[in-house]
Amino acid sequence: MKKNYYLLALVLTMMFFANVHVSADPVLVQLSIIDPKSDQDEPQRSPIIVPSVEIEDNVLTFITSCDGMELRLVNEENEVEYTTIISGSTLVVPTFLHGDYQLQIISENFIFYGYITL
Repeated sequence: MKKNYYLLALVLTMMFFANVHVSADPVLVQLSIIDPKSDQDEPQRSPIIVPSVEIEDNVLTFITSCDGMELRLVNEENEVEYTTIISGSTLVVPTFLHGDYQLQIISENFIFYGYITL
């Protein structure tokens, strides 16, 4: 019985501290394959790690590492308005960009994409 109370207290504590960073909105990210017939002889055997990204105002926070990947913001007319190489866990998007964008994170043969509003 004591063990159950301990587990309940632990779960409640974790729930409380897990919500410390609640002001940013998560970005739903999907996957697209650029070239399914790449020059690799064998198929990739390790799982693909989909980036986890949050946005608050014009600041993108990468929960999973995206260092060295290219980031693009594509407007509604399908034009690339902003591109950069990701380095670090946060990226400040220029304030002159506003509106709805497709956020693309490009890594080797994969494009991870989601939709954001700045």
